[in-house]
Amino acid sequence: MGNVVKVGMADLKVAKAPDSLITLGLGSCIGLTLYDPVLKLGGMVHYMLPDSTKLKNNQNIAKFGDTGIRELYRLMVEQGASPRRMVAKIAGGAKMFEVSGLSEMGHVGARNAEEAKIMLKELKIPLIAEDTGLNYGRTVELNCENGDFYIKAVGKTSKTI
Repeated sequence: MGNVVKVGMADLKVAKAPDSLITLGLGSCIGLTLYDPVLKLGGMVHYMLPDSTKLKNNQNIAKFGDTGIRELYRLMVEQGASPRRMVAKIAGGAKMFEVSGLSEMGHVGARNAEEAKIMLKELKIPLIAEDTGLNYGRTVELNCENGDFYIKAVGKTSKTI
């Protein structure tokens, strides 16, 4: 068993087998992984908001889906991953707050999940599994040995996608 590399909120990292990548407490945030099964190279971004163009002074590219996913893709390719072999999985995007009316806050989880799909289509990377939505937080771990994505949530059965 290798090291467990922690990915914080608004953070992204790349790791190679036998290591794994973990991020804790995804609520409305998305944990997106890219994986090259031949190199056993994985990457994870934990982003909070879908779209960096809505805010000024956004220094942290990992905070946003559009810039974070592009940067993770760039790092994976830089470390030898083949764009044609890469596959993606996502988790998170929960609706963490019951919001009355049409508040932007209440729908950020769904918009985050949608942004992942838009970016992956642009990068031509297949989304092969997802565990998104509902109203609970998740802790996720990518096993770089086999690409398994473990999902744990309080009070729920753990699963692998």
